[in-house]
Amino acid sequence: MDELKIEADGISVSVDLAIGHLSKMEVKNDGRRLTPLHRAPWIDEPAAMLPEGLPEGVARLSGDFLCAPFSASDIEEAPLHGWSANSPWTVIENGPVDGGWCARLRLQRRIMGAQVDKILTLRDGHPFLYQEHVFNGGVGAMPVAHHAMTVMASGGRLSFSPKRLVATSGDPLEPDPARGRYLLAYPARSDDPSHFLAADGGTVDLTDYRMDRRHEDFVVLVEAAHDGPGWTAVAREAEADLVLVLKNPSELPVTMLWISNGGRDYAPWSGRHRGVLGIEDGRTAVGHAASLGDNWLKREGVATCFELGRRVAFRQVIGAVPLVGGRPPLSVQSRSDRLQLDMPDGSRRDIPFDGMFLGN
Repeated sequence: MDELKIEADGISVSVDLAIGHLSKMEVKNDGRRLTPLHRAPWIDEPAAMLPEGLPEGVARLSGDFLCAPFSASDIEEAPLHGWSANSPWTVIENGPVDGGWCARLRLQRRIMGAQVDKILTLRDGHPFLYQEHVFNGGVGAMPVAHHAMTVMASGGRLSFSPKRLVATSGDPLEPDPARGRYLLAYPARSDDPSHFLAADGGTVDLTDYRMDRRHEDFVVLVEAAHDGPGWTAVAREAEADLVLVLKNPSELPVTMLWISNGGRDYAPWSGRHRGVLGIEDGRTAVGHAASLGDNWLKREGVATCFELGRRVAFRQVIGAVPLVGGRPPLSVQSRSDRLQLDMPDGSRRDIPFDGMFLGN
């Protein structure tokens, strides 16, 4: 694998340059090595064992990647999640900066005529990757999303910044019981992620990731109006860490949760893709054409694409710290030099953080 590894004090990140996926992230904290990102179990298997025609981004599925567009590329021909998730990136700049390290990568293809850059920054003593994607030029409009994935051996608990709406729409990911299964009702909506309608008529707590049920589901969380960053926190039980993903809601107004817990029985998933949670912050509906047309998110007043032709940039932060108290925070607030976590037991945690990065 053609891989780029960048490092700062206490943190390292690797990128699979063939497809632009973050293939590994490691945070060193109090003598521990935290590895918050997921890596598909079939990556190291011989290519001949994979189904023919599998997109490169699925064959080498790992960590996080840029979706441009998110889901179906049905305006400009490209694989699932676009060329940004399935084709090579070139290292343009890579080296130390004041207090850390920065790398700039460029997608070798253009998307809708736009040049696409990925900027990855690590800061000494910060347990976070600060990443930005930049589109220069191009024609038309582009829906985008990050595709950060974590994985849990025995489940975990989730918390979120304030959301005004939680919804499924359209059809489930795996409607054919011969191929897989799902847990949630489609379509359905709620204003509380801890009480969401299940397919059997009961309710599901989306803040409780349980391993005792096998299912494949996709649900969209729409950010409420509030000050500060949008965030998702995952307290991983067996891993004893807290995974944090942050965004600027004005740039990426939705967070899509992909719950992949053994709910697909066909190759390469084969029931073994378990405990995976995609935390997919985006400005998108599902598919390029759907994002540009009339869709349910637009009717809720949510932007689902960026207009190209100018400089377009959006940012996301991914990090991990040791878990304290077994539960995720009740709130997360960005300060100039730290991230403030208010915990369920009334305590407060301060984590080194660049409070200017997200710009909100």
